[in-house]
Amino acid sequence: MKSGCCLELGIEEYGKIFALQKRLNQARREGTIPDTVIFLEHQPCFTVGRKGGFEHILMGRDYLAQQGIRIYESDRGGDVTYHGPGQLICYPILDLNHHGRDVHIYARKMEQIMIDTLASFGICAGRREKYPGVWVDAEKIGAQGIAVQSWVTMHGVSLNICPDLRHFSYIIPCGISTLGVTSMEKILGYPLPVEMVREEMRRRFSQAFGLVLEDIGLEKAEEMVQDDG
Repeated sequence: MKSGCCLELGIEEYGKIFALQKRLNQARREGTIPDTVIFLEHQPCFTVGRKGGFEHILMGRDYLAQQGIRIYESDRGGDVTYHGPGQLICYPILDLNHHGRDVHIYARKMEQIMIDTLASFGICAGRREKYPGVWVDAEKIGAQGIAVQSWVTMHGVSLNICPDLRHFSYIIPCGISTLGVTSMEKILGYPLPVEMVREEMRRRFSQAFGLVLEDIGLEKAEEMVQDDG
């Protein structure tokens, strides 16, 4: 088992964490920090990936602003998606030179982490051919959008624990109009604490990548990259 860092945050603004990810990614490529993973939730927002997807946002910006939902462009893979409280985000900053050097294997491993986490709470989820992410029947419960620069990852996956599912109706999630979106709360019939699911996903992540994760705070994370931005 190798050592890595883990940053567990609360509900954060997307742009702030996007900027931090880019700095951590650069520092990892330079070898000045170890593998690092961020767990958090985001303030309500839609993010548009490299494939585009602005046309899949069904509501105007003024209405979304009234609902407290912001729009961001991102360099992750995929189309438009939603992030908000009650959705657990996992952003790994990993050097794939030490984890198989295969983006497809990495993506499948991240999906498996979500599948195994859900299984721990009695939810049977799996993959769906031609559609990334994790599904329960015809409804997506875990989304994936990754980026890799010089074999170092950023962005990651999001798992719906108890988000406001109405917000997904304001978009065509991932550009897929024929399939739905669900959450752990919807399936189980009761909400789970985000902290409980985060603890389980962190454990699964640590096992999957052979990392002993040391907790760091946001201030420490900023210190780690203060000379890299």
